Amino acid sequence: MPRYAGPLLSRDTALVLLAARERGEARWAGSLDLGRTQGEALLEDEGWRWNGIAYPYPGKLKDRTLYWWDDEDFAPVSRYAGSLIKLAPTEWGVPTFEIDGIKMLPTSRESPLDDAQRKVALVEPRGKVVLDTCGGLGYFAACCLAAGATRIRSFEKNGDVLWLRTLNPWSPDPDAPEHGGRLELAHADVSHAIRDVPDASIDAVLHDPPRFGIAGELYSQAFYDQLARVLRRGGRLFHYTGSPNRLTSGRDVPGEVAKRLEKAGFKAQRAMDGVVGLRR
Repeated sequence: MPRYAGPLLSRDTALVLLAARERGEARWAGSLDLGRTQGEALLEDEGWRWNGIAYPYPGKLKDRTLYWWDDEDFAPVSRYAGSLIKLAPTEWGVPTFEIDGIKMLPTSRESPLDDAQRKVALVEPRGKVVLDTCGGLGYFAACCLAAGATRIRSFEKNGDVLWLRTLNPWSPDPDAPEHGGRLELAHADVSHAIRDVPDASIDAVLHDPPRFGIAGELYSQAFYDQLARVLRRGGRLFHYTGSPNRLTSGRDVPGEVAKRLEKAGFKAQRAMDGVVGLRR
């Protein structure tokens, strides 16, 4: 999919832009790509210019929503196909995404990219071939690229999430020359696609599946057996489980995951908000 290169507006950014116009300022300096770069907008009575392109001033924007220019108006970065999937701003600049209002990435204590970096460090990706099972916005892959992974094989089942990636400036572009072709992103269900991954061809695994109630197959013994098959001996795995409240849910999901991973051939233990495994 082609990458979007226009401005991204949040309600707060739009209000600051409009306030600068009301003060009679001719220019506004700031970021319109969620803090990734800084730039300057030229302010006119009827509209404003960014990178040489004219845009109208936005109307009333909703909170907790990002907007992109769809060639006609500023539209929410969201799609509905049975579930509402949207890119959502955070206080850290780096966005998260939501499905039916549920945040898919931790954002309460740090940016989702910083959170991903700490988890990726657990599998020590430098010089390794990494399997990224559920690519999402690509933050695991971005951290692997920055850490010097040789190759990242990433899978994402949801086409709407892949569309969000084309609008998110913090999502890595597989076609970007600076990545040297190291990131391979496939639109596929990893629970099926993993069968075509050769035995012992992977050095490290990052597994960040949706919650158990949505994608139980990605917590199954059969899938963990496949992860053990493709991962070389001594290879590391990090499996995100979140931190469900055992008292309210009645389940110890990390404990269940660790037991299944042990049965598949891993030495497993809890780490952060998930489970770390070492292929025996």
